[in-house]
Parts: sequence; structure tokens; C-alpha cells
Amino acid sequence: MKSQSFNLELAGKTLTAEFSDLTAHTNGSVILKYGETTILVTAVMSNRENPSVNYFPLSVEFEEKFYAAGQILGSRFMRREGRPSDEAILSARIVDRTIRPLFNQQLRNDIQVVITVLAMGEDDPDVLAVIGASLALSVSDIPWRGPVGAVRIARNKETQEIVVNPTYIQREENLLDFEVLACGKDKTINMIETASNEVSETDIVSILETSVSIHEQLESWQKEIVEKIGKAKKEIKARELPTELTDLFEKNFKAKLTETLFSNTAGKDHIYELKNDFMTAVKEAELPEIIASDFFEEAVDKELHRGAIEEGKRADGRGMDQVRELYAQAGGVSPVLHGSGIFYRGGTHIFSALTLGGPDSAQILDTIESQDSKKRFIHHYNFPPFSVGETGRVGGFNRRMIGHGALAEKALVPVIPDQATFPYTIRLVSETLSSNGSSSMGSVCGSILALMDGGVPIKRPVAGIASGVMIEGDKYALLTDIQGPEDEFGDMDFKVAGTTEGITAIQMDVKVDGVPLHILTEALEKARLARLQIIEVMLKEISSPRPEISPRAPQIITMQIMPEQIGLVIGGGGKTINGIKDETGVEEITIEDNGSIFITGKNGTAEAAADKIRALTKKYEVGEKVDVTIVKIATFGAFAKLDSYNEGLIHISEIAPFRIESMDGILKEGEVVSVIVSKVEDGKIGLSIKQVDPEFATKRGIKPPETKSSPTK
Repeated sequence: MKSQSFNLELAGKTLTAEFSDLTAHTNGSVILKYGETTILVTAVMSNRENPSVNYFPLSVEFEEKFYAAGQILGSRFMRREGRPSDEAILSARIVDRTIRPLFNQQLRNDIQVVITVLAMGEDDPDVLAVIGASLALSVSDIPWRGPVGAVRIARNKETQEIVVNPTYIQREENLLDFEVLACGKDKTINMIETASNEVSETDIVSILETSVSIHEQLESWQKEIVEKIGKAKKEIKARELPTELTDLFEKNFKAKLTETLFSNTAGKDHIYELKNDFMTAVKEAELPEIIASDFFEEAVDKELHRGAIEEGKRADGRGMDQVRELYAQAGGVSPVLHGSGIFYRGGTHIFSALTLGGPDSAQILDTIESQDSKKRFIHHYNFPPFSVGETGRVGGFNRRMIGHGALAEKALVPVIPDQATFPYTIRLVSETLSSNGSSSMGSVCGSILALMDGGVPIKRPVAGIASGVMIEGDKYALLTDIQGPEDEFGDMDFKVAGTTEGITAIQMDVKVDGVPLHILTEALEKARLARLQIIEVMLKEISSPRPEISPRAPQIITMQIMPEQIGLVIGGGGKTINGIKDETGVEEITIEDNGSIFITGKNGTAEAAADKIRALTKKYEVGEKVDVTIVKIATFGAFAKLDSYNEGLIHISEIAPFRIESMDGILKEGEVVSVIVSKVEDGKIGLSIKQVDPEFATKRGIKPPETKSSPTK
């Protein structure tokens, strides 16, 4: 085996890139190690162009192998890897979004990058995946304008200390104020994923500045590797445009394109109509249709850039910072739903539905990153084909849906109440019913309306907005609230979500090599102003969460027992707890290791179950007054039932302040009497009637024994 290794010290650990002949048939590959985490990244390009596509055919796969965690995972019936986890899909999207802009988009050879997690340590493989993809592509003969750097930077909310590439343990301890995963090259940024706890724009910019310096270090290291072992890049032949094609466009469609693009019309249908006319003319002239299609798209791109940068014009006629018309509705769909929200921003229309469940409804995560952990807040996003006026497969989900759902979920997490405050499992589903730009940020707004309508005590509302940019050399134009054509042909999709207090999530994709920090700084401020405007509209519809949850939602009662009582409540083989469920009809009884109990039910079943558990676990104290039911008479006293689970003994000596010889006629079974708890020892409870009523026996005709008188002198 031939191999060569290169090392770099990064954030106190050694990053090792190993190149060998292990994957002999790839165009490029690398094994990357950081701490105990190890990944293999391969890059392969087909030898021939794919004639059936009119787009750049790149695919990125992120493979999580169970052996990487040192465990046999999966279900009892399927002990091998199946479909990728959501985490794997999100990691693949991070790599894809970072490397895709650095390819020549005219390339039609299939390219596939595969990241295989070989060993999972405490370091997240997603940052390594970007660096590994960059190395595999850079040393290969595949044409690509890398390398790029990637880093995750966080801040400890208690110490304010900056942490570079925080480990899983650091991220799970809930001590981080924010996490920013940023990728880029040449002092620019081309991919951002941010989760933050209402952090200011200034703090985000400072972290991006730090990431740029780390990128430079990683780029320099990779360039040294490429100089030593890199292959010469394959040349891509530039497509020759037939003169007849350019003449046809210039003569018949150039002026029409400008008129169509800046007709103050939202959406892309009018552009498609013009393209159809152009393609019909191309077909009649017997010119190459795929080349003509690409040419038209490039013409749209150039004209939108020219209009924005040179004339300050947008496709739908808005001002550069103008947000489209807004509409917010909380509830009103159906009383069956626990909460609902409808949000419009221009042609993007979102319906979000809230469902509340008990703790047992939480999603159980079982991946190589996290085993048997629970997720009590879930956001799902759907994008049916009718939302863009198309037909297609309905049902299921794809990578885009998973990515957009996760982004909105990340944006909402900082305002979701903790389990102690609101013990419900919360599921939101956002349906994109009409889409014309940034439906993911619309989902954030629709979800907030649904949460507030459902009475969930959120910290404060969150809103999201997408900004774009048109760049031409040193000139640029920022666009607030991008719509269809600006999203498709613009150079940046910059989604920012947050509250009035700060940012909760950022996601950025670009179509250029990178965006300078000064543009991002300006875009952050414009996004802040736009989201404040959106929040104002939402608060006019519903100013605060409704005071009560929906009557259709289950009731959850929270109670606390001593940890040593857990076994008592569960019973042998679950007999006791299952009995309580059967007797009361309650939906769920969840017991945590610390003795916290969450009882979920409807129509009073939760309270009935809680009463039984309270009785079962009640600790009686000496001196406590209780009404008890006599269940058995004995010669030495009577046994009495305190509740469904506890009995005590009323000894004959505790009935009256004088001696009683017999129990005959004093008490009877089924009778209810008041007693004082006189003794609690080794689980046995002593009860006293005389401490409550010294005259009890006398009232029942029992006289004190006569005292013998002294003899008369």
C-alpha cells in the first residue's frame, strides 16, 4: 500500500490527510482524521458527458456506517444501514452547497462525491467532510476552483469563550450561545449554517471574520498538498454558440427579454412563456436545443444583473429593500387542530399546523451520532408540486424538504419553552401551498402563528427573510425579500431568522465563488429591518400566545416523586403502572430517572391517574389528620384504609383515653372515622382516634372502668 500523509495543527488537535492507492479507481480521494473521527472522501467524474441533462449533474452522498460508532445499530430485524438519517442528509447538503458554486456549471459529466464515516469520535464529521471533499477534488483531475476552508465556531454562553470546532459533548451540554459553520475561500464566504440564541449581527460578523482567518490557514495547507501530489486538471471545451442562434436572439428576443423581465410582474411564468417562444423559434430554425436553453438562461441572468446593478431595477418593480405584501392569520382553520397559522409574503403562502402530545410522543433518535436520545420539538416542511404550478410525485420527502424543515426548526428552538415549563411534545408541519421565494422563512412565520394560536408559551415571536445579491466585478446590488427569478438567477440566497432581540438561524448559499464580508454585514442589517417589519404584522394578528391550549389537546399533569419510589409506581413487570392506565384510561404515564412523572390524558383521565399515583406514593407524617375507612375488626384493634394503597392500625389503646377491654360494638366495617397518624415505622402506620376525639368511645356508650375506692375507716 502506497500512502502519503500531511498534518496541520488546528484548534489544539492534529488534522491528518492521508492519500493512498486504497481507492485506486477514483479521480481523487483522501482519508481525513481529526481526533478519533475518521472519514473517507472520494470524488469520481464520468468519462463522458451526460447527453440527457441540461444542468450540472453533481451528487454528494454522506454515508454513516454503524461500525463507525462501534455499535450494532438498526432495528432488531434489520442490522444493516438503510436510508440516510436526516443528519446525514443535512451534512451532504452542507458539502454540496459549498463545492457546487466552484464548478463550471456548463460541465455535463456526472460527478459524485461520497463521504464515508469510518470512525465516529467526539468531533463532528460535517466540517471534515467539507475539507475532505475540497482535498479530494483539489488533488484530482476534475476541474474545480478550490480549495475551500470550513470551520465551526461557537461561543460559551457562560464564559463568553470562543470555541473552535466544538465537540459533540460541548454542543450537547447546552452551554453554547451560538454555532456558526462557515465555508469559503480567498477571504470570502460561500456557505453558512448558523444556530444561535438571539445573537446580535455584530457578533455574527466578528465570528465570520475569525472563520476567514481559519479558512486561509486551511487553504494554504491544501495548496501545499496539491503542489506535491495534485493531478493536472482536465480541460473543459467551451461550447461554441452558433452564430445563427445569437443572431436569432439579438434580432427577435433581446428587447422582449428586457421588457418581460422588468414588467413589474412577480414569479417566473411570464419568463417561461418567452422562453417557450424562443425555443419554438430555435426548433423551427433547427438549432441545438440544449445549447439554446442554456444560452437563454444565461441571458436572463445577465439582464437581471444589469438591471439591478446599473439601473436599480427589480423584476417585480419593488424597491431594493421593499418587503412584499404581508398577511398573517392565527387559527380559524378547524377546532380539531391544536393550533394553526397562515402566512403570506407576496406569492409565498404557508399553512402551518401544530400538534401537541405527551412526552412519550417525542421522537427517539438512533444514529451513529446519537443513540436513544429524545427530541420533543419537531418541525416538518412539505413542498408539493402544485405549490409551483407543476405536477409530480406527491407524498414522502426529499433532501430539500429535510433541509428546509431543519432550518425552520433551528430558527424556532431558542423560543420554545423548556419541558419543565411546558411538558408537551411539539410537532409543527408547514405546508408550502404557493411558492415564489423563500418558503423556508415563510414556514418560520407560519409556525410562530400556529404556536401562539395553540397557547404554547413561546419566549417571543421569530420571523425570517431571504436576501439576495447581484454581483458584477466590484459592483453589487443587495435585494431584500428575493422572489423567484432573483432566487434562481441571483448570486446569493441569504436566509436570516430571528426575534426583536437577535438572530436565531442563518443559512447562506451562493452561485459565485464567494461573498465578501462587507456585503454580508450590509445584508444582515437589511435582514434585521425586514424581520422587524414582519414581526410587527404578526403581532397585530395575535399579540401573545393564547392563555389556554386547545381543549382538543391532551392534558398533561406533572408531578414529582422520590427516585426510590419509581419501582413502587411501576410495579413488578409494570403491573402497577399498567393497572393505573387500564383503570383510568389515561394515554401516557412517563417516569424520568429523577422521579419526574408526566401524565397525559383527556377528559379528566390524567387527574384520575395522578390521584392514584399520589395515593400510592404518599408519605404519611406523624400528627397528620386523616379520614379513614374501617376494613377489619380484630381483638386488639381495627385496620383502616387510608387510601387505595395504604392501611393503618387503630390499636385498641388508641380509641379512648381509658382502658377498653373489648372491641365489641365500638367500630364496624365500612365506617369512616377521623384519626391522627400517631406512628410511622418501617412502613407500618399507627392511627389514633382518641387524639382527634377523646370522647369518641364515651359517645358510643363505652364507660371508663370504675376506680376502686379506698376502704372506709
